Amino acid sequence: MAGFVLAASASAQAQTVADPAAPPPPVTVSGSATVTSDYRFRGVSQSDREIAVQGGITAAHESGVYAGIWASSLAGWGTFGGGNVELDLIAGYKAQLADNAALDVGATWYMYPGGADKTDFIEPYARLTGTSGPATLTAGVAYAPKQEALGRWYFTGADAAAGVYNDPGAKNDNTYLWGDAAVAVPGTPLTAKAHIGHSWGNPGLGPNATSVAPTGRYWDWSLGADATWRNLTLGVAYVATDISNGDAAYLRPSFSKGQDGTGNIAGGTALVSLTAAF
Repeated sequence: MAGFVLAASASAQAQTVADPAAPPPPVTVSGSATVTSDYRFRGVSQSDREIAVQGGITAAHESGVYAGIWASSLAGWGTFGGGNVELDLIAGYKAQLADNAALDVGATWYMYPGGADKTDFIEPYARLTGTSGPATLTAGVAYAPKQEALGRWYFTGADAAAGVYNDPGAKNDNTYLWGDAAVAVPGTPLTAKAHIGHSWGNPGLGPNATSVAPTGRYWDWSLGADATWRNLTLGVAYVATDISNGDAAYLRPSFSKGQDGTGNIAGGTALVSLTAAF
């Protein structure tokens, strides 16, 4: 991951006096860097059930418009035809509907530098967030319109292994619905978290022998907690899907750890992550 450094000269710092009554700047920049025991995208491992390094930066204008970039290391199934990095370009608009409610609309462009052709795709999204006391609830939908990266080019993993397209040039769309809940524990640095999501998409394999919704339709969920100290957050969670070995058999060898046809990359697992915010 590329690092981001914001610096000012010592003389400029010496001349700056903080004014608590001053309005916030029109543009704020924030970012983070994370090390996680496994990169799970909608419940499915994108790092071959190994450690992943991630990071991103976002610039937000006071009007609600924002743009950002986020990246993660990849391995195995998640490489989308050979790229070992996922690079997401994100832009959107966040509207404050009330003191405790906000609507966020935007789009993510998923890129896989160094990957095979037909890897990148765009996915617009919308999410509604509300707070009540220590609780924050979010409901969201992401819809990726028909694109070749999401098409069913291979019907089975055996077809992909043989390198023979069943339907080259096919396009498909993808829908993801999700809900998140977070509850801060008063008097502690802890926040309890829960997530559930449902995917509808390509029930086969795309042009790079992968798929955003591997079995066409499936559920993913997680339960966990975060502990925050200053700008550091330690997260633990249990992540799972309802994709069984039997459900995934027709996608193998692609859909497996090491792409050897054995290890389940959508099975339940405990995750540990450490994030530094800046």
